[in-house]
Amino acid sequence: MPQAFGAARAHTLSDFDFELPPQLIAQHPAAERSASRLLDGRSATPVDRIFRELPALLQPGDLLVFNDTQVVKARLFGEKPSGGKLELLVERVLPGHEVVAHMKVSKKPAVGTVLQMTGGYTAELLGRWPDEEGQLFRLRLSDEPHRMMEQHGHVPLPPYIEHSDSAEDVARYQTVFAAKPGAAAAPTAALHFDEGVLAALEARGVQRANVTLHVGAGTFSPVKTENLAEHRMHSEWYDVPAATQRAIAETKARGGRIVAVGTTTIRTLESWAKTGLATGDTEIFITPGFEFRVADLLITNFHLPKSTLMMLVSAFAGYEHIMGLYRHAIEQRYRFFSYGDAMLLERAG
Repeated sequence: MPQAFGAARAHTLSDFDFELPPQLIAQHPAAERSASRLLDGRSATPVDRIFRELPALLQPGDLLVFNDTQVVKARLFGEKPSGGKLELLVERVLPGHEVVAHMKVSKKPAVGTVLQMTGGYTAELLGRWPDEEGQLFRLRLSDEPHRMMEQHGHVPLPPYIEHSDSAEDVARYQTVFAAKPGAAAAPTAALHFDEGVLAALEARGVQRANVTLHVGAGTFSPVKTENLAEHRMHSEWYDVPAATQRAIAETKARGGRIVAVGTTTIRTLESWAKTGLATGDTEIFITPGFEFRVADLLITNFHLPKSTLMMLVSAFAGYEHIMGLYRHAIEQRYRFFSYGDAMLLERAG
């Protein structure tokens, strides 16, 4: 049996494993964003709710912090000069028409190879990134990257979504307030918010602020080391605007609570709190024992077994509590992962 949070030994990867029936992995979003289920996990006894009930669960003067990143059509297809097919998943856009991307191909092409991309543009392979040992690749496109992705790219659905992207995914694998292009994956906890819920929150006196973290495909990378200290996190760019910093300080000063919408928001806020840097790249890895400095509540979806996000929510709400909530969610047939249902958590301690 996994050892309880706070026990003498450190947690290992196996502690965050659980059996998930495949049919609980949501392949499509709920018919309405706010019609998703919401597991209220703030107390020892979980309460089954609907997401549109959220405004009544918060208090006037609370501050919701959203990640306003926008998912781009980051999946691009092409072929090598030999005719071999390949797929790029753009992780970030650099100056000079350059991109950083994952590459799926039978045999990696040599540096300098010009790839013919579907849509009539090209991509020249410049090397690995961020260095010669890097897992990613740096390429130069023959045209402006954001325009090429919008015209010829595909929605970068997670690996557990088994269908090709469709018009539904273009609309629904995106938050209603997405503003800053750059993400290869959606901040999924925010997918449940629609204009009706946002209006009800405003009427309730709950305030809003934004941060940006461009979610990378590395968020789906499995942890392969039993010893968590040996795992290296992927890097993602974040920004905490001055207006958001002020809103957080004012909320705390008046006794309000900071409600982080999603693990990407938590990672952004805690990176800022830890380093003092309002913008930059973060590789923060949050595991049980981490001391949170900003968020009081967390809205989050249900995460993959043995994932870094399972470790993050266990650090936030307590390991035993999270494992109990997941057992309840499975018994009650909640829908899991990106298109699945949500939970509301309170910081332990």
